[in-house]
Amino acid sequence: MKQQSITTLPPSPEAERRSRMIKYTIAMSIRVLCIVAMLFVDGWWLAVCAAGAIFLPYFAVVLANVGSPSRTSRVLRPGGLVRRTPPPAAGSGDTGTAPDGHHERGAA
Repeated sequence: MKQQSITTLPPSPEAERRSRMIKYTIAMSIRVLCIVAMLFVDGWWLAVCAAGAIFLPYFAVVLANVGSPSRTSRVLRPGGLVRRTPPPAAGSGDTGTAPDGHHERGAA
């Protein structure tokens, strides 16, 4: 399950490393099971277990590294957002100053 986030920041390096290590550990555990199963199976199951034992290290590394988000992805920063206030209603008697006493843009 993907954890929701309120930012566009990538996961922390620790969280990313933990996720990769879990994926790799699961794949290597399956490889160990394939090696042990080779002692007890016969026929084409032996070939399946041998293929798993041989090719799983490659796929474990690829699987652990492909799913992680790119570090070069663009991060949206809140500083780039422009705060806009709605225009004053007609006849409201607004003098063009903001509630904090500063003049709004475009006001005289």
